[in-house]
Amino acid sequence: MDFLLAAAPPTLVNTAQHTLAASDTFTSNNKAVADSSALSALVGIVPLATFFVLLMVVKLKAHWSAIGAMVMALIVAIVLFAMPANLAVLTMTEGIAFGLFPIVFIIWMAVWVYDLTVKSNRFEDLRLIFSKIGRGDMRVQALLIGFSFGGLLEALAGFGAPVAIVAAMLLAIGMKPMKAVLVTLVANTAPVAFGAMAIPLTTAGGLTGIKPEIVAAMAGRQVSVLAVIVPFILCFIMDGVRGFRQVWPMALVLGVAFGSGQFLASNYFLYDLTDVVACLLSLTVGVLFLMVWAPKTPEEQASQTSASSGNELNVQRTSLALFPYLLVIVVFAVAKLWTVGVNIPKALTSTDIKFPWPGLDGHLVDSTGKPLTATVFNFNWLSNPGTLLFLSGLITVIVYMLNTEGGKYPMSFKLGFGELFGGAYRMRLAALTIAAVMGLAYVMNFSGQTGAIGAFLAGSGSFFPFISPILGWVGTAVTGSATSANALFSKMQATAATSVGAEPALMVGANTTGAVIGKMLSPQTLTIASAAVQMENGEAKIMKNIIGFSIGLILFACVLVFLQSTPILGWMVVS
Repeated sequence: MDFLLAAAPPTLVNTAQHTLAASDTFTSNNKAVADSSALSALVGIVPLATFFVLLMVVKLKAHWSAIGAMVMALIVAIVLFAMPANLAVLTMTEGIAFGLFPIVFIIWMAVWVYDLTVKSNRFEDLRLIFSKIGRGDMRVQALLIGFSFGGLLEALAGFGAPVAIVAAMLLAIGMKPMKAVLVTLVANTAPVAFGAMAIPLTTAGGLTGIKPEIVAAMAGRQVSVLAVIVPFILCFIMDGVRGFRQVWPMALVLGVAFGSGQFLASNYFLYDLTDVVACLLSLTVGVLFLMVWAPKTPEEQASQTSASSGNELNVQRTSLALFPYLLVIVVFAVAKLWTVGVNIPKALTSTDIKFPWPGLDGHLVDSTGKPLTATVFNFNWLSNPGTLLFLSGLITVIVYMLNTEGGKYPMSFKLGFGELFGGAYRMRLAALTIAAVMGLAYVMNFSGQTGAIGAFLAGSGSFFPFISPILGWVGTAVTGSATSANALFSKMQATAATSVGAEPALMVGANTTGAVIGKMLSPQTLTIASAAVQMENGEAKIMKNIIGFSIGLILFACVLVFLQSTPILGWMVVS
């Protein structure tokens, strides 16, 4: 994801040079507006404000709101941040392309895998499985699916796939659409920092010069605390005070197991396997705990299973219902980790096709005059998660075709691929929204708007540790990616930490911690969740319901990081 290097430190540039020919270069400027950091940050936030006003006040549909915000970002970039119009437009096109591939492609394939289980009637069995595992309690099932199983998907895939799959699964067990979305988004907070094989931490380490292992260890000492808290929040979301009172033992067991796994793996094992360890530990401990504990389940909190589920589940039905999801885990694990005999991850990435974005490459430079590598587009056609999900879907179609049980579980190539293209049609507006949001993010990043916001926040002096997580929070809210947030602000975090006498690794870790909380507010994430539960144009409603949880968690993170910068919790800081 080379585009993330757009966070290279900006510098002051004579705005007169930006009016020259397209062959000239452009360097972003944190003080582009009246040579003022505050004014530049205020202007830089206008495109984001535009999106939310259009979506929540004017009540336009999400794709029109995103397009409006993208156009506003172009205007701000050209008129106030002095970015040449041709470069601004080309930046937007690269962002749109990245939004379509790999992001939309990945989501499309993730939804297809889920749709196959529904179309083949296998999801009825899957619901029955989770009903039995969760003692028939929808709240317990939601904890296992959203928190533990969803975290495992985030660990191996990321890029919105876990949100799409988990939200749809929660809907399938009988949870109402809004609750399914809220549970999914809040639960997804826990694993994001180490998602997609810990790419956010690897990116932060590479940009700051701090060893990724140190950054990961520090992040692990922050997000593991959040992981213990999140299951209790989920209890309240699902069933209020009663939910907390009746299900808190399971929340405690899963939270402690997950948090412990994150802390131990990030500090003492391979940090890129942190979420895999945490999720598997959480699932295992949770299932074992259910052998000795059962919740008191009100009638309306009992999971829903269809009467057509038929006879009692046997090994074959159970295996085939779980097959697509277990297959996804196996395929991703092999593609990301297998190095015995053949280094599969290296072989896959060697097929990536990287090419300079026409008309843009070489015209955007950092403060030293070096061209940004962000303008080189990476068409990772074989190594990206979407292709791995497509392979999983294809294998699922074949396996299901061989096990139709006389038509009770229908599947054919025509039926399977009909769902593939049907899914593409159903998510067409969501795809448009995501593409526009990424165009918005690219323009803001390359023109210096996002950098101006970050620079202004970093100028708060000794109070900086408290607001440090907010930088990551804003970064992910804009881009939908914790990796992007780290690329945007990690270098700034490390520099600011040095200037205020704090440990750089603490601030870079704080950026990651804030980033995971911001993901639930990202327009991209809202759109994915809305599409997954078939809540047409539901982004505004979801935002209204989720924002309080995000603000509460980010304030908690701010307090935690601030205390870690003092003797009170200074012992938690990686030295």
